[in-house]
Amino acid sequence: MPTLPDYLAPGLDILLIGINPGAYSVRAGHYYARPGNRFWNAANRAGLFGEPLGPETDARVLEFGIGLTEVVKRPTPRAKDLRAADYRRWTPVLTEKIRRVRPRIVCFQGIGGYRNYLRHGEGLFAPPRLRPGRQARDLESSVVFLVPSPSGLNTRYSFEDLVGCYRQLGVLRDELKSA
Repeated sequence: MPTLPDYLAPGLDILLIGINPGAYSVRAGHYYARPGNRFWNAANRAGLFGEPLGPETDARVLEFGIGLTEVVKRPTPRAKDLRAADYRRWTPVLTEKIRRVRPRIVCFQGIGGYRNYLRHGEGLFAPPRLRPGRQARDLESSVVFLVPSPSGLNTRYSFEDLVGCYRQLGVLRDELKSA
């Protein structure tokens, strides 16, 4: 199955976890490659990286202590095309990656992706109402942070909302590094 590679390294500051790779991005060979996706613009505006990055430079996130992966590695045109079986198959794989890499922060990019991770990866079938920001529960030894899906299809959150979430994520990273 063609998919996107994981960008992982031990001791990451942040592991960004998407819901699953979009079919468009897999064809392009880069994360968040669809022109309507707001990830790169919002993260760059928030100053999450040391310099502006984009889909074609996605592998460089590692230079800034940031990794990329997804809850489910099976590409689909839209995240809503995923099935419960996809989450059951892939959540244990993600948990093992987190155990191995031990990032300071795991940042789920998508409330539905995190909800399905909790349901199928941790057996929490009635998670509390989820909101963007730092979550009450940790995952392994990592702080959990939640950002809305940056997909252009997610109209519930504005571009400025996303920028604000990535800024908060950067502040949290800096606080944890200096502690």
